[in-house]
Amino acid sequence: MSRTSRTTLRRSRTALIAAGALVAAAAGSAAAVAPFGASAAAAAGCTVDYKIQNQWNGGLTASVSVKNLGDAISGWQLQWSFAGGEKVSQGWNATVSQSGAAVTAKDAGYNATLATGSSATFGFNATGNGNSTVPATFKLNGVTCDGGTTGPTDPPDPTDPPAGEQADNPYQGAKVYVNPEWSANAAAEPGGSRISNQPTGVWLDRIAAIEGANGGMGLRDHLDEALTQKGSGELVVQLVIYNLPGRDCAALASNGELGPTEIGRYKSEYIDPIAAILADAKYAGLRIVTTVEIDSLPNLVTNAGGRPTATPACDVMKANGNYVKGVGYALNKLGDAPNVYNYIDAGHHGWIGWDDNFGASADIFHEAATAEGATVNDVHGFITNTANYSALKEENFSIDDAVNGTSVRQSKWVDWNRYTDELSFAQAFRNELVSVGFNSDIGMLIDTSRNGWGGANRPSGPGASTNVDTYVNGGRYDRRIHLGNWCNQSGAGLGERPQAAPEAGIDAYVWMKPPGESDGSSKAIPNDEGKGFDRMCDPTYTGNARNNNNMSGALGNAPVSGKWFSAQFQELMKNAYPAL
Repeated sequence: MSRTSRTTLRRSRTALIAAGALVAAAAGSAAAVAPFGASAAAAAGCTVDYKIQNQWNGGLTASVSVKNLGDAISGWQLQWSFAGGEKVSQGWNATVSQSGAAVTAKDAGYNATLATGSSATFGFNATGNGNSTVPATFKLNGVTCDGGTTGPTDPPDPTDPPAGEQADNPYQGAKVYVNPEWSANAAAEPGGSRISNQPTGVWLDRIAAIEGANGGMGLRDHLDEALTQKGSGELVVQLVIYNLPGRDCAALASNGELGPTEIGRYKSEYIDPIAAILADAKYAGLRIVTTVEIDSLPNLVTNAGGRPTATPACDVMKANGNYVKGVGYALNKLGDAPNVYNYIDAGHHGWIGWDDNFGASADIFHEAATAEGATVNDVHGFITNTANYSALKEENFSIDDAVNGTSVRQSKWVDWNRYTDELSFAQAFRNELVSVGFNSDIGMLIDTSRNGWGGANRPSGPGASTNVDTYVNGGRYDRRIHLGNWCNQSGAGLGERPQAAPEAGIDAYVWMKPPGESDGSSKAIPNDEGKGFDRMCDPTYTGNARNNNNMSGALGNAPVSGKWFSAQFQELMKNAYPAL
């Protein structure tokens, strides 16, 4: 890995190393900055108490307390520089990162609010030569601590990272790129102007898409347009990296152009050209979020190796290792650009939420994230529900409910899954990923582009308590026939609009799948994109083991995947929740 690793810090520590010589505290005042979206006109000030609690030849342990003397703030970061070559190795009660000598300690979320007169305390370990001293200057939210209290100010935005550092959450304090091609399609639909200004993902689903297929915009075209949209603020560009060898081994509608063994072409003709463009200094001011290879690694867990749902194609990909190698290579090469934020696709709760799949998926994600030169520092987070329909929240029943002594887990719909919705799954899976070795500051994205399930059929309360199935089926927002149905689902609606930091551990709700773009054709349609006909996109199909032999629930008359599907777009608007 060629870029500087982000320092990973735990939020708590069971015990400090025994206290040694105390070093006199540095104290001062700093202008406190209002959080993103709030007024910056506020009185501000602070003091800092920095104590070296133990120091030895090779390292130190320090405790830092920052006290707010000004108006209340929500969201803080404290900055200083080391003078003796110290390097932070671990921290607690704050997220501490370092670039060169510059150190930034950011609130840990639960201690983000500082009322007037209140303090936040954190600590860290660092390597050193045994001669560390108290830093000369501290800055709270960008203004020097000097012991006084200032009047109203208009200082820098605290969500901006120090030069050369990644933002903890790239979506925080930033606009998100609106794809003009998708926007034009949406605006051309009756009523589509209500959402045509929403940001969506740009799908690089074949080699030709890099330069622009069939007269469409290529990657540089999108990035150039993003610079125009950016203006003087921050802007996120969302890219879907989606062209693995033997892609989507359990489906046909989204099969790709590369055969199972063409890992060399994937690297040299697909990932390398993308990485070269993203590394262009022209685009260094953009925050580029990549969704890395959807529907790939989970297939190795659930659809290979003797599982009832296994397919020969997935067995091949598990055996040759090219999914793991491809994802690792992509993470490594794309992560070389310091303004790229890699998020690995993590399926959804109706795929990974069962006991047999949950831990095994986290393990294989870690295997891929440490393959082909990648490390966990190349992973900024994970994304769930990409191009899927799982409800964000099921509020009319919970996994802990029981009806007449029968657990909700035993209902036909939940079917022993540990989770009932996408938010609870994403938050729990984040913890599992950290437990297997991913950095503790990873964030999650949830694709809410088609999981609203509103409209006239949205339940207003729990189902009848006749039995556990009537209770769940009568109350669930997700109206699919079965959780395994994924293609152009009838009755689906737009979900929560894209937004930053909506819940704990969630970096953003996103529309990574552009609403109105088909999942696959409802009948065989010849094409030059390598996309096959999957019966799960046929409304007359009676199913397979992956959806427990239920009807597909797909809309009819659909084009091949990625093409504009007007009927689906209208369905999504009609059933949007929140409503348009």
